[in-house]
Amino acid sequence: MSKPLEILKKYWNHDAFRTPQEDIINAVLAGKDTFGLMPTGGGKSITFQVPAMMMDGICLVISPLVALMKDQVQNLQNKGIKAIALTGGISVDEMINLLDNCQYGNYKFLYLSPERLQNDWILERIKDLPINLIAIDEAHCVSQWGHDFRPAYLKISKLKEYFPKVAFLALTASATKRVQDDIILQLQLENPSIYTKSFARENLAYMVFNVEDKLHLMEQILKKNPQPSIIYVNNRKSCSETVRQLETLGFSATYYHGGLSSKDKENQMNLWMNEKVQIMVATNAFGMGIDKSNVKTVIHLHIPPNLENYYQEAGRAGRNGEKAFAILLTNPSDVIHVEAQFMSILSDKAFLNLVFVKLCNYFQIAYGEGIDEKFSFNINQFCTKYGFPILKTYNALQFLDNQGIISLSQEFTEKITMQFIIESKEVIRYMSLNPNDEEIILTILRTNPGIYDSQSNINISLVAKKSNASENQVLALLHKLNEKEIIELHAKNNDAIITFNEIREDERTINRVAKYLEAQNELKTKQLQSVLHYIKESKICKNKLLLDYFGEIVKENCGVCSYCISKNKSKIDSSTLSDKIISLLNIQELNSREIQKLTKYPKDDVIFALQNLLENDSIIVKSNNNYSIK
Repeated sequence: MSKPLEILKKYWNHDAFRTPQEDIINAVLAGKDTFGLMPTGGGKSITFQVPAMMMDGICLVISPLVALMKDQVQNLQNKGIKAIALTGGISVDEMINLLDNCQYGNYKFLYLSPERLQNDWILERIKDLPINLIAIDEAHCVSQWGHDFRPAYLKISKLKEYFPKVAFLALTASATKRVQDDIILQLQLENPSIYTKSFARENLAYMVFNVEDKLHLMEQILKKNPQPSIIYVNNRKSCSETVRQLETLGFSATYYHGGLSSKDKENQMNLWMNEKVQIMVATNAFGMGIDKSNVKTVIHLHIPPNLENYYQEAGRAGRNGEKAFAILLTNPSDVIHVEAQFMSILSDKAFLNLVFVKLCNYFQIAYGEGIDEKFSFNINQFCTKYGFPILKTYNALQFLDNQGIISLSQEFTEKITMQFIIESKEVIRYMSLNPNDEEIILTILRTNPGIYDSQSNINISLVAKKSNASENQVLALLHKLNEKEIIELHAKNNDAIITFNEIREDERTINRVAKYLEAQNELKTKQLQSVLHYIKESKICKNKLLLDYFGEIVKENCGVCSYCISKNKSKIDSSTLSDKIISLLNIQELNSREIQKLTKYPKDDVIFALQNLLENDSIIVKSNNNYSIK
């Protein structure tokens, strides 16, 4: 059998493991349940992908992140490794085919969301697979104390009954000690090997600056550090506004958020990855699977909702080991604003129920129906129709998504409908004259029998697949037919896809999850207070504050954060100022106002230096309030 390092070199082209990857892999190969806490950028996926390649059978990977699953499956396929993901929006027939492939097609990885385990027939099919390892990514989701709790994760422990001899590997990038213990309890890990990598990043300087003009300070930081940078903002509008401001200042920048099409996301990403632009301005939609080692600066323009998110986003700086900066910019009004906004967007049970009922009405789903139905969704249009506040509604929908009641895919989509407006014999004539277009048109006709009578929804990916064409080719042909007035084409942009995972039961549905809503609101409140404490605390090293939150106690200050630098600077300045005062007083007696004017130091600094000199008997103060050498 190949050794782990040989597999790593063969498929990932790395010569060595990072700590503690190899220890986790060896524990898994020994058949032990294992818990791995590896901060962002630590290479969690290697710890289950390498051992899975060394064993017969298939590795089951459970993750709530659709984008990450797709990314990892694509990366594995690019390496010639057979992998499949059962993501949302896949029909039952497709899932049956994919699971057949897993059983008979020598696949090595099956990725699925925890919600899939709630389908009994899927669970029955998985029981028959030759599972060699069960990896639970984002394992903090199993804990009510985790920052993204999902009740569906509680079902994972059921797999223990079916695979008693298969090792479980629970992985997370951010979890407090309380959450770690809860993960082990909820997943029923048996005497697990526990590997935790320190959250300390010695090369990363954590900075918090309270300033009136954020843009001015940001300009200074980015000019001083012209390497690749990320600026995180909290909404899509701020993305484009910040890029425009940066370009006005002479910087090259682009932006990334969940409302962009897949093509635009890829283009923006490539511009930044290939360093055609210096700065990526993004919402928290950016970062999943991003592995750019030379990011020098990560700046947060707005207060993040919790320290878990902040640590992960900040940690995208300095992965090459060189000195890097994680900077949080605030101004005096930010804290007041974020506290007021935070309270205004928390959903209570009544609002959650209202949103769910209106959502079902919006898509005309009858009581007792709706399971597995899928719809294009624009949240702005929905909120406008019912007069709902957008942020509060978005949070309610996210909660419903976390509970598995709906799946909210925040990927830009284009809903396309069309109708033939010429007679069928004319369509046949067109195909005979344009044989290259025939297969696509025939596929559209076969899959949409009523397309001559009314506007019909067109599934572009399905048409492309059945006609052996690319999606771009299908779209290009539709636009050509529209221009020739052969069809009437309508394209409507949507910023999400909603899939209903349960039948509509209104209050019965919401009552079942209400207890989790209350607990999550309480947790979010505590998490925000921890962020505000991190920002406001001015007498403790920022690195110490972060590590303490994650349960690591360190005695030494980091020496490079905003607190440590200000502390060191005050010592240097104080010493320099004292020397200047002594020099001036050697020439003549002076009062404090004259000393301040001559030294050009702030009043408080001058008074502090004079007090130190008096305490050390270096100077004296006379009855006329003048200072002189003793």
